Amino acid sequence: MDTFKDLFHKERFRRSLSWIALFLILFGLVAGTVHTTNKVDYIWRWEQIPKYILFKETIEVTVEEDATVTELEKDGADTGIVAVNSFDEEQYYVVPNKMLSVGIGDEIERGQVLAEGKVWRRGLLLTGLILTLEISALSIILGVIIGLITGLARLSSSPAPKWLAIGYIELIRGTPLLVQIYIFYFFIGQVFRLSNFMAGVLALSFFAGAYIAEIIRAGIQSIHRGQMEAARSLGMNYPQAMRYIILPQAFKRILPPLAGQFISLIKDSSLVGVIALVELTRAGREIGTSTFNYFEVFFTVAVLYLVLTFSLSMVVQYLERRFAASD
Repeated sequence: MDTFKDLFHKERFRRSLSWIALFLILFGLVAGTVHTTNKVDYIWRWEQIPKYILFKETIEVTVEEDATVTELEKDGADTGIVAVNSFDEEQYYVVPNKMLSVGIGDEIERGQVLAEGKVWRRGLLLTGLILTLEISALSIILGVIIGLITGLARLSSSPAPKWLAIGYIELIRGTPLLVQIYIFYFFIGQVFRLSNFMAGVLALSFFAGAYIAEIIRAGIQSIHRGQMEAARSLGMNYPQAMRYIILPQAFKRILPPLAGQFISLIKDSSLVGVIALVELTRAGREIGTSTFNYFEVFFTVAVLYLVLTFSLSMVVQYLERRFAASD
């Protein structure tokens, strides 16, 4: 019989083999990628990518005529207003406070610099990433609300809400998301005067809501009926039993499929670019069209999406561990 020490060494050996295998796989992937890219007749320009994420912009404010500085006034923490007098006519310039290079009473000539410096600006990729985050976050919140209401209606004993929920779910799941986005933008958006942003968010929310409704329905039905009967026997009504007994247990079970749906929604948000929203994918496409650096741009876009989805996966795993510890 193996002693505890022998078992420990065997387990340690198996873990070492696992890490070696993982290292070899990663090394093979990197080597294969490098070999493949070297075979492609393409000049890589990775040095151009950072400016599409963050870049420093040179700001230079100059006067149009010979003038005298008559007033300096702060317009917030970062900007100020410079008043100059030229031929008895007041002119005003908005300049960053830290870049101001003149004082009251200074005589300035035409073309002279009032303020000069560099400031950080968001590149098109970072702007698209922020818009993707905003769209995804709002769509997830609204999708959960729609899915919860629809899932509960799907389980209702009353035929009206039940069949309305079934019709909604089958309609959404049976038609492509791209078609739904066009309908929300060209029809519903025009009728209710929705912005492009809101039309895109609503299309994604109703799309996700149909799938979330089925996830919630399955989670609730996975809870034994005795739980509901026990809650009712304690004097709880149906909403109270759902809120305090059934839904908390169901939420633990549906968390992994919900995470998968949320990750899919983040990736599906790339489709709202067809209604003139410059989210991450469309931003990458516009940069690629103007620079022809398609490979670098879309590799970067893929990495940014991976960061978003991986971060969400880590949050869900943390929640799973917390719920598991609370049992």
